[in-house]
Amino acid sequence: MPYSPPAGDKLRGFLLTGTAGSVRIGTVCIFGVITMDPRPYTLSCESTVDLPYSYVCGRDMAVLFYSYTALGQKREEPMGRDPEAMAAFYRTLEQEVPVTSQLNAMEYIGFFTPLLRKGDVLHVTLGSGMTNSVANARQAAEQLREEFPDRRITVIDSLCTSTGYGMLMDYAADLRDAGFGMDELAEWIAGSRLRIHPQFFSTDLNYFRRSGRVSGAAAAIGTALNFCPVMRLDDEGRIVAYDRIRGEKAAVRHTVEQMLSHAEGGADYSGKCFICHSDSPRLAGQLLSAVKERFPHIRGEIRVCEIGAIIASHCGPGTVAVLFYGDERKA
Repeated sequence: MPYSPPAGDKLRGFLLTGTAGSVRIGTVCIFGVITMDPRPYTLSCESTVDLPYSYVCGRDMAVLFYSYTALGQKREEPMGRDPEAMAAFYRTLEQEVPVTSQLNAMEYIGFFTPLLRKGDVLHVTLGSGMTNSVANARQAAEQLREEFPDRRITVIDSLCTSTGYGMLMDYAADLRDAGFGMDELAEWIAGSRLRIHPQFFSTDLNYFRRSGRVSGAAAAIGTALNFCPVMRLDDEGRIVAYDRIRGEKAAVRHTVEQMLSHAEGGADYSGKCFICHSDSPRLAGQLLSAVKERFPHIRGEIRVCEIGAIIASHCGPGTVAVLFYGDERKA
């Protein structure tokens, strides 16, 4: 059956028919015919996509891992490779806040080099609203263009974080599998990244106090009154806390209402939907049920993921988010 990219992107006129591995290019409505790009390329991302490593590998994407330091030990982001790793991470979190750092240029060079030996590379980074790693990735790419003059390497800032970043990559893998060449896919990612929406809330203000995001007094009052801050990403990929809701159930309802306001098609939304959480499977289950009830036409399974150690080092436990494709994010 036909595969159509999410509406609103610059490549809307293309209709691709077929499945990964056997693609027939359909008739173009507006822009002309896509021709299959004969040059092989690797689509790559970073471990902060907060999807299981097995899933990302199954989508044929290369992954560069972040690390964190806690209790004097440096650990690589687990991405579900060790089923006990996140439980151990949260036990560590009770003792100290882990230290995370951006990926440096040498780490990117070590990652990109073997990929460039095989072909071209399209790499999408964790959003610059969260880290300056993208600048180091671009520095590494510029250096490697001299070493590999016959290869192309493109670096794109996702302007997303966590499983929203993962959803952007999942859409990108769909389009690559449908026949998009590297340039077409890079254009789609750059034009669609602000249409990936994370709507999220947190129930654990004590961690926000420990990490310095709210004052001790504000955290104490918020906890006593059962307030949940509700947040989103802006057009620069930065977290914006725009309201506070009293009670978990009300926070879930508010999150679903925000999805209704921003998702493409409103209640008839038929794109992808992911849910992620930091050590909050009960609340994630409540949000899942509410989303299923309000949006019966969602395409495929609603994937529920655990926020990884790097992002959880900053948000702490008790954060729950829904991710979807919608209107363009604003400031």
